[in-house]
Amino acid sequence: MKIVMIEPLSVPKSYISFLSKRLIDEGHEFISCFNEITMTEKISRVKNADIIIVTNGKVSEELIEAAPNLKLISVGFTGVDHIPSICKEKNILICNSQGYATIPTAELAVTLMLMRTRNVIETMDKCKQGETKNGLVGTELSNKTVGIVGTGMIGKKVVKLLKGFEVKLLGYDILEDDEAKEMGIKYVPLKELFSNSDFISLHLPLTDSTKGIVNKELLDTMKENAIIINCARGPIVDSDALVEAINKGKIRGAGVDVYEIEPPLPVSHKLLANEKIYATPHIAFASKESMERRAEIVFNNIYSFLDGSPINVKSL
Repeated sequence: MKIVMIEPLSVPKSYISFLSKRLIDEGHEFISCFNEITMTEKISRVKNADIIIVTNGKVSEELIEAAPNLKLISVGFTGVDHIPSICKEKNILICNSQGYATIPTAELAVTLMLMRTRNVIETMDKCKQGETKNGLVGTELSNKTVGIVGTGMIGKKVVKLLKGFEVKLLGYDILEDDEAKEMGIKYVPLKELFSNSDFISLHLPLTDSTKGIVNKELLDTMKENAIIINCARGPIVDSDALVEAINKGKIRGAGVDVYEIEPPLPVSHKLLANEKIYATPHIAFASKESMERRAEIVFNNIYSFLDGSPINVKSL
């Protein structure tokens, strides 16, 4: 079979060589990729490919049509909403890398909570300017109420990291999780979670039902001193409504790692222009360790498929 990478996996070439050794030994053709390439180059690469490796870049219908032999897409990402539905029509299997980014994403979510509530960026800037803490005294995370929206792997990891802060935990998900309950989460309706939480951390997948779920109506129910963190998917939050809520003083601020488009963002982007929003360039998933885990899962997906027992299969 022909296996083609069309996006880099952000690990050293030596690690890709190690992970792909079995493919070579078994006589498969393997084409690696270590730099970002254009869509035109991607389309040229996938001709006659049986398996392709992608991450979170857009996969166009044109690219899929250019690969008539395509049987599997191994996705180096958790979400698969960037994969076109035409794959379902063509019976192309989609396998994701669920679990690789649980730790770094949860860690950044908690980091943004702490940074935003203690005004870390403003405080650092003032210190470098020779000024004092005046006007920048923040609030504590300890003993506050934290709402976890989406209590899957990442949401539960956030809960574990918060244990030392002795917070009260509220949760919302379409399916209640017994393990999450044992960890101290009290499930409540979404509106109740928003109105009672001091901090809200979003960990929902992007689906038709979650797109725009955090809207003006929900944001208007939040406490004035509340902080919302989004390390999930950009489009689940109405960004215009978020900026309006912050500018009008309805909520204190936000920490945002995801947007309606992938970074780099224009410097004039509304979420970057607001000093009460701590913005990072979709980096929550990316740590040295998580990139290695991702690469391992991507290749394990391929080997499991070749062995006749595919894993991490996702529906579109």
